[in-house]
Amino acid sequence: MKYPLLTCPALLSSLVMAQPQTAKLKINQQRIQTRLLELSKFGELPNGGIGRVAYSKADQEGRAYFIGLMKNAKLDVTIDYAGNIIGRRKGKNPALKPIAFGSHIDSVPNGGNYDGPVGSISGLELIETLNENNVVTEHPLELIIFANEEGGTVGSGALIGKITPAALKSMTQSGLTIADGIRAIGGNPDSLSKVARKKGDVASFIELHIEQGGILMKENLQIGVVEGIVGIQHWDATIEGSANHAGTTPMNARRDALLAAAKLIVALNEVVTSHDGRQVGTIGKIAAEPGAYNVIPGKVVLGVEIRDLSHDKIWKLFGEFEAKAKEIAKASETTITFAQSSIGVTPALTAKPIQDKIIAAAKSLGFTYRYMQSGAGHDSQEMAQIAPVGMIFIPSVGGISHSPKEFSKGVDIGNGANVLLQTLFALDRE
Repeated sequence: MKYPLLTCPALLSSLVMAQPQTAKLKINQQRIQTRLLELSKFGELPNGGIGRVAYSKADQEGRAYFIGLMKNAKLDVTIDYAGNIIGRRKGKNPALKPIAFGSHIDSVPNGGNYDGPVGSISGLELIETLNENNVVTEHPLELIIFANEEGGTVGSGALIGKITPAALKSMTQSGLTIADGIRAIGGNPDSLSKVARKKGDVASFIELHIEQGGILMKENLQIGVVEGIVGIQHWDATIEGSANHAGTTPMNARRDALLAAAKLIVALNEVVTSHDGRQVGTIGKIAAEPGAYNVIPGKVVLGVEIRDLSHDKIWKLFGEFEAKAKEIAKASETTITFAQSSIGVTPALTAKPIQDKIIAAAKSLGFTYRYMQSGAGHDSQEMAQIAPVGMIFIPSVGGISHSPKEFSKGVDIGNGANVLLQTLFALDRE
């Protein structure tokens, strides 16, 4: 008796044997940890920190190391005009748009080796796991190592077409302009327009990252499901009073700009904490003039920042803060004016369907999780402008980041990488 092709028990059995059960696949945690250690040698500082700032010699050496790993994993590796390293793996259906994932490997000055590298090396490990188990996805895959994330998400910004000629002239921590830095890592700043992708060019983008905060560790949770990356707005608040002799001017006759500024700092805290939610407000910069012991400050400039997932809420909070400023100015006989910075970050919500797949993956692996927002910027924030994005957080020990003490446990990194792997499979089935 001849069986139809699709119902032949022997054929079905062979197909099952040929295709591994993807739900049971696991990444190699030790390999990730080994590579994190190897990468940390590029830019290693005597105090244990990392000085692998974008475009520096250490960054170039770290990138060369990583490109070697990507080629060994049989990826088709290219460097685009912005300096992004892109490793492509073919899928069964070339008509489908690629599923992308990755992060960055550049660091802040005297930083750590987990912010960026965890997501980058875990993305590479995902490819290695597929290779070792002979799994070919339906979609093509792209592992992207973005250039200069720490200096302002330059590589991912170029992918969405937002890097301006003026921005290319900006100096970086490496001592090079962004334009010269891009040249140093194999890009071409004169051709950035060719890098930009349109909406729909990428099926989805996923980024695994350390939390850079202490919430997961404090609550003894394993996975953070990121709802979105906060928007950021900056203002310079200028308070003008009257400079005068500090010894001869009575207290009740002063127009002390710094005293008014102190009240303004308290006012921002009061406004931000008066609302439910996870919004934050910070004044992290103070410049007082003339800056002498014996002179009442006549002018103060404060650097004001408000962050939240909602653009509207940021401006609502600022409106309330501005109203408080008017009251303070009137009572202190000073003038208070605000100038918004031209550089603002738009909130980026992650895609709910991808959130759901991350949660399903965490549940299937028996991991605890919670929804959370990202208070720091990431390449995912830029990619959200052209594709549905998802972010997976893992715990940061002590909530420390951008520091030599930055650390995430191997088991937590492994958990995150396994959630990344299973989320990829779920996205690939769509």
